[in-house]
Amino acid sequence: MDCHGAHAPRNDSTLVSKPTSLASLRGSSHSARSNPEKIKMKKQGYVYILFNKKNGTLYVGVTSNLIKRIYEHKNKLADGFTKKYDVDKLGYFEVYDDITIAIEREKQLKAGNRQRKIDLIEKYNKEWKDLYNEIVK
Repeated sequence: MDCHGAHAPRNDSTLVSKPTSLASLRGSSHSARSNPEKIKMKKQGYVYILFNKKNGTLYVGVTSNLIKRIYEHKNKLADGFTKKYDVDKLGYFEVYDDITIAIEREKQLKAGNRQRKIDLIEKYNKEWKDLYNEIVK
């Protein structure tokens, strides 16, 4: 798991760092087709927290394509909570090598209280900047 911001501990106490480039968000360029053994590749996953203003409404989501999903939120392309409450600023995200692990983490964050979500944003994004422009560079 990678978190946006400084190093963040994993559940197994190892350290990981933030994504360093757009390529890290798009995943590996290798495919199973180029491997004669056709190794099954796991789909990468992202857990993210959106906000509408500092200390405002929060939304936790999961996706396999962070850039595309945040674009959809920003452009109100899907009806629902984020469109209704204008929640479209990326405050925090985590990267996982396996989408199923990301889904479990999303459930954990959604079950947690509001302050824990705010604490994650403030630990890695003290100014509550919209991180979307950083991930599309």
